[in-house]
Amino acid sequence: MTDVDNGVLHTLFHSDQGGHEQVVLCQDRASGLKAVIAIHNTALGPALGGTRFYPYASEEDAVADALNLARGMSYKNAMAGLDHGGGKAVIIGDPERDKTEELLLAYGRFVASLGGRYVTACDVGTYVADMDVVARECRWTTGRSPSSGGAGDSSVLTAFGVFQGMRASAQHLWGDASLRGRKVGIAGVGKVGHHLVEHLRDEGAEVVITDVRAESVLRILDKHPTGVSAVTDTEALIRVEGLDIYAPCALGGALNDDTVPVLTAKVVCGAANNQLEHPGVEKDLADRGILYAPDYVVNAGGVIQVADELHGFDFDRCRAKAAKIFDTTLAIFARAKEDGIPPAAAADRIAEQRMHEAAAARGR
Repeated sequence: MTDVDNGVLHTLFHSDQGGHEQVVLCQDRASGLKAVIAIHNTALGPALGGTRFYPYASEEDAVADALNLARGMSYKNAMAGLDHGGGKAVIIGDPERDKTEELLLAYGRFVASLGGRYVTACDVGTYVADMDVVARECRWTTGRSPSSGGAGDSSVLTAFGVFQGMRASAQHLWGDASLRGRKVGIAGVGKVGHHLVEHLRDEGAEVVITDVRAESVLRILDKHPTGVSAVTDTEALIRVEGLDIYAPCALGGALNDDTVPVLTAKVVCGAANNQLEHPGVEKDLADRGILYAPDYVVNAGGVIQVADELHGFDFDRCRAKAAKIFDTTLAIFARAKEDGIPPAAAADRIAEQRMHEAAAARGR
């Protein structure tokens, strides 16, 4: 067997991380498009998830990321109470160099060819303006600009949902949902992270930030000359003394065998997808007494917004739904305590139950 057979195909057909309904490999030589669309589960409805544009080291890495992200979207959409399954797409390349109108239009044609089984939106490396282009070829596109009939930037409600998850974590751990006086470290102050800073400062929290882009850090520090400080990198951030909450808001895998042992925070609650690098990390967190708010639960504000866009967007209605992330997070902590398992496992059980019941109702 080839390396691909032993890696990606084994993941797809044989591992616990697989079980996907459909994976589409997309190529358009004229525009340079190389993309992967992964549909994990449609028991609850059409798959919904964003499009990531990223310079993967290999095609195999891109496929693996699409599979993991799509699976995560199934659980996220189930926990958010949406009538959508999970899907995700990745475009291979450097968005700063390779993204063109022709490439996005070609991608839109591939999404359209799925006939509505997959609904796309923004993710890392793609923006509202990109979705406006994709929508010219595909009506199953969300995250568009208001002028193009969309809801605009979904990072606003993503940050709001993470903030609600932090409040729920504080309520569970310290008996008070207020974050006033708490020290919160944010790794990544880009699309979502900079909105999260605003919520925390309005609440009276002390914020410590880092980002690989110096300009992103400077933008925050210029706006907040007090109450916000910066450290050089994530390695320094997770070791900050007196940190109450750590918020990974960049790429996945932030919680791993190297970072968990040195975390100073008592709570992890952030916007990044797939924060647990491998199974077992959730137990390592629990063994250290660190409360983990499952990423796909607290970062669901954005998908709540783009799902609503399909039915005529109403911001107040979406914000009210995103506010319920507070109650959902508390319910997960309660289930974890009742079952004697980590919160991540409790969230998985609840999401899997909803998907199973939906599949049974459809006779699948």
